[in-house]
Amino acid sequence: MASLPEHFNQKCAICLTLCTSVSFLSLPPDASSSPLSLLCHAAGISGQYPLVQNVTVTEGGTANLTCRVEYNDNTSLQWSNPAQQTLFFGDKKALRDNRIELIHASFSELTISISDVTLTDEGMYTCSLFTMPVRTAKAYLTVLGVPEKPEIDGLTKPALEGDQITLTCITQGSKPAADLRWFRNEKEVKGAKEVNASGKTFTVRSSLQLRVDRNDDGVAYTCRVDHVALAQSPQQATEVLEVHYAPRVEINPSLAVPQEGQYLKLECMSKGNPSPDPVLWTKDGGELPDLDRMIVEGRELTFTSLNKTDNGTYRCEASNHLGTSSAEYVLYVYDPNAMGQHGTDHALIGGVVAVVVFVTLCLIIVLGRYLARHKGTYLTNEAKGADDAPDADTAIINAEGNHAHAEEKKEYFI
Repeated sequence: MASLPEHFNQKCAICLTLCTSVSFLSLPPDASSSPLSLLCHAAGISGQYPLVQNVTVTEGGTANLTCRVEYNDNTSLQWSNPAQQTLFFGDKKALRDNRIELIHASFSELTISISDVTLTDEGMYTCSLFTMPVRTAKAYLTVLGVPEKPEIDGLTKPALEGDQITLTCITQGSKPAADLRWFRNEKEVKGAKEVNASGKTFTVRSSLQLRVDRNDDGVAYTCRVDHVALAQSPQQATEVLEVHYAPRVEINPSLAVPQEGQYLKLECMSKGNPSPDPVLWTKDGGELPDLDRMIVEGRELTFTSLNKTDNGTYRCEASNHLGTSSAEYVLYVYDPNAMGQHGTDHALIGGVVAVVVFVTLCLIIVLGRYLARHKGTYLTNEAKGADDAPDADTAIINAEGNHAHAEEKKEYFI
């Protein structure tokens, strides 16, 4: 039988080396159809090497570790933890830990589960196939630390308008480090993030600096935790700001032009926190003179029937522990009859002015057309040859002779 070429023998040696050293690989479950598996099978190794996968689980969850072997010749499989303690040898449990259970055991597969996983369970787990030599594959178990519900500190209730406050959101126990996001009502705002390691987990802080004003009263600030372990249910904390501020006042009348006999309501619009109730109404710096016709209800001053004696300056004043604010309204009661006469006079004056303007425009148009049509003309007669006459009599005769041929010239006047 002819011997194989030297370079072919070298390639086979490399193939055998790869197959026997496969214990250092962590291959996917479908690796049985991989080129390496087929190569090893063709080389006579019979595919006896374990195949495992890395596993990621959330703290408190359950991790399933599976080890598979293709073309096994009834060789036992074993799972070991990162401390190299045997967990299961075939279907025999080796470590007394109630959290570890057997899912499936055969010569081609060994699957175990670890329930109630903690961060200390994280590490490299080894599946061993007891051939000669022993072949192993390693799977890394990653445990995600679930961040705690965030807390918001630094909120002073109530805050005063103009105060500078710093809101700090804190979450602990995340792995990897969580991300914190701030929202003012539904709009995202940017905070300053700080991450500190604490063993295997992280403590994350995010700060938000605010100078509060009256527009922040009742606004909700929310701190939300984003983390891979909270993909389905992100955690968040919300604080609603309470801002105290001095009142601001304005007066809204129910009538634009109040007249005698009419009903008038003046509403004192005062906004402050705490609410500035009740408000104080005065007239011309003193008390209201006629409480039978001037009725004060809450923030409203009502005149049941206006007359000329109601004319004056009305003042509404509101106050709380942060300050006092006021607004004034000058009331002038009109005579309905005078209002009608004035209306007639105004209409008449307006009509006269309109007629005068119309007549003036017509005159300007007529005058312009007249000047455009009548143009001034005159004739100039030049006595040709008069300069060459020997004496005055001859010049006159020559001028008369040329009169008939004088050129007519025109000039236009506008």
